[in-house]
Amino acid sequence: MADPSIPAAFGAGLLSFLSPCVLPLVPGYLAMMSGLTGAELAEASAVAQRRLLRSTLLFVAGFSVVFVALGATASAIGDLLLDHKVVLNRVMGAIVIAMGLFLAGVASPRLLQSERRLHVSPSRLCPYAAPVMGVAFAFGWTPCIGPVLSGVLTLAATENTVWKGAFLLLVYSLGLGVPFVA
Repeated sequence: MADPSIPAAFGAGLLSFLSPCVLPLVPGYLAMMSGLTGAELAEASAVAQRRLLRSTLLFVAGFSVVFVALGATASAIGDLLLDHKVVLNRVMGAIVIAMGLFLAGVASPRLLQSERRLHVSPSRLCPYAAPVMGVAFAFGWTPCIGPVLSGVLTLAATENTVWKGAFLLLVYSLGLGVPFVA
């Protein structure tokens, strides 16, 4: 019998692509990655199509690297987390209490009130712009696609080997990436 987690992971990737956080941004990402204007994208000469395809494939490769690494990590530490479940529950409980105190205004650590940003101009990256943007997409949009991604990461964490977990996230990345390429 075929493993149902594989089509589920691919479907989860498709669902992530169709989310309101990703789908409306596709034209902007394609234009920024390829360096083509909207008019050039609409006319789509053979040269422009090849440039867009190459950029899109590199973009997909960039976020795939991040998601596969997340899958491998989830698989590798899944058993470790289960072995230390009681201690982790207590530590996470303390963190939840600390965050509650922060939100209530009882404590206000400066670290939690600051923001760090990395400003990178795609034009300065030249051939590396698309994969770097793919990596940034994976990290930046993880909160938005998080509910779906966390389901796939949970599947990966329950896999017997790191390779199976990483493979599930590769399949998820394909589900998210195929519509970008199409």
